[in-house]
Amino acid sequence: MNTYVTPTNEITDLRTDSDRLWGSLMEMAKLGATPKGGVNRQALTDLDRHGRDLFIQWCRAEGCTIRIDNIGNIFARREGSDPTAKTVMAGSHLDSQPTGGKYDGCFGVLSGLEVIRTLNQHKITTQAPIEVVAWTNEEGCRFPPCMMGSGVFSGVLEFDAMMARSDAEGVTVSDALDAIHYRGNDEVSPSEIKTYFEPHIEQGPILEDTDTTIGVVIGGLGQKWFDLTLTGLEAHAGPTPMHLRRDAMMGAAEVTQALNRIANAHQPHGRGTVGCMTLHPGSRNVIPGQVKMTLDMRHWEPEALIAMGQSVATAVEEICQRHGLEYELTPTADFAPEHFNKMCVDTVRQAAEQLQLSHMDIISGAGHDAMFIGRVAPAAMIFIPCKDGISHNEIESAKPEHVHAGCNVLLHAMLDAAGIESRE
Repeated sequence: MNTYVTPTNEITDLRTDSDRLWGSLMEMAKLGATPKGGVNRQALTDLDRHGRDLFIQWCRAEGCTIRIDNIGNIFARREGSDPTAKTVMAGSHLDSQPTGGKYDGCFGVLSGLEVIRTLNQHKITTQAPIEVVAWTNEEGCRFPPCMMGSGVFSGVLEFDAMMARSDAEGVTVSDALDAIHYRGNDEVSPSEIKTYFEPHIEQGPILEDTDTTIGVVIGGLGQKWFDLTLTGLEAHAGPTPMHLRRDAMMGAAEVTQALNRIANAHQPHGRGTVGCMTLHPGSRNVIPGQVKMTLDMRHWEPEALIAMGQSVATAVEEICQRHGLEYELTPTADFAPEHFNKMCVDTVRQAAEQLQLSHMDIISGAGHDAMFIGRVAPAAMIFIPCKDGISHNEIESAKPEHVHAGCNVLLHAMLDAAGIESRE
């Protein structure tokens, strides 16, 4: 019978292959490549299918077994020595924003693959299985909401409701899964997971600003999203006196100011953003009669996030009464803040220390699949810097040495969680 092998200096010094990982990232980036150097590989499109096919091809070449569940999440499994052990999982997503970058999501998925390649190369058998997952529709740009695949997997989002969601052309998630042949029927349960690690670019400027290589992510901001429609009365811009107007755009401007004021009152973690705004009729000499806009609020503390939402709702009502507007405020997302599992966070921190990499604790301002998985299994994240903190942009950039460092932290965190059974 095999016995557990205590890590030796040889294992401690183990590293992933930087060139191989970088090459995989650049190869995946060819699928949906944009003129400015980014990618447009939106969820459940033909380009997403090509990315999924390539990922599966690479995983099968490493001897992995593939499972695909009913929302199209892909699980690639490398068996361990103990068939009863829970899996040590890593992953992220392959879909992108319409003007996305090469690293958002893909870095996490392909780092997990590189861990498997490294273990195979060095003939290391882990006690627990190692598994890499590519979650469906993390971005949510084509089919809202974001983090759909992990949300359905974790039970936070309801399967039938998500399958009925449609894009701007009226195509449903169900139809799109069938069109790219990625509606699976494999049963995969959160109860199978021992630990989940998600490497990701920071998507913010903190690590670069502090010259820190690894962000040890202790959790993520909660989010409240709303769609707001303000309805007034369109009228001629010349003959209509200012005090007799029902100007929906004026209401929208004041709501935007109120949202920012409320976020600033809940520092250091408060965030408030109006990301989309459209107005009707859109003529230069007509007072806007209707504005549709989105409201995005975030905070680390649940009570503060609730208070922000209540304050914004009160502000919208007061502004509309003052300007003679009608309004419809519709919740579109409500995610509680996520505080990651302390043992998983400590494992990431210890891996960074073992590798003698500069590191700091950090809170994610963006939503990630790990925040849903953290509700049903122990989870943590690994951040690396991205240039100028820019993401969701074709100019998104990361240094090869940071990509390699983050993957090495993942390798040693997963080895710590999975245990080393033997080495040929």
